[in-house]
Amino acid sequence: MVQATAVAPVPVSTEVYQDLQHFYARQMQSTDDLDVPAWAGSFTEDGVFATNAFPEPLTGRAAIAAHCERAFAAQAEAGIVRRHVMTMLAADHATGPDGDRVHTRSYVMVLETRRGEKPVIYCSTLCEDVLTRVDGDWRVVRRQVHRDDL
Repeated sequence: MVQATAVAPVPVSTEVYQDLQHFYARQMQSTDDLDVPAWAGSFTEDGVFATNAFPEPLTGRAAIAAHCERAFAAQAEAGIVRRHVMTMLAADHATGPDGDRVHTRSYVMVLETRRGEKPVIYCSTLCEDVLTRVDGDWRVVRRQVHRDDL
């Protein structure tokens, strides 16, 4: 019997890695700032946001934006501030039709602070993305978030 061999990941260049760090800093800050157009705009038009916290993935930038409108409004009304802290970013080349796709894997800790209270850990997650370049900027094609508590 022939056994399949795993293909070793091919890390992106240092330049691309730094570019991805900037992308994620802007993207995470846009969700913390409750900036729906910026956050939803960081996905491709047909992008997918999937998480074990939702029964079904959100498919398409419009669906992602609509969900964020509701979630961000509820968060603001409750007086909650969230901060997404991304660590341990790994970025490797991925196959794609244009050859310019990247697979990333990171840990994201979400801190939550309610008015007048101390910050608490809202959740700890594993975030796996497939990204591509669109007009020179990175966009998320697919995001899979695994909450550790679910």
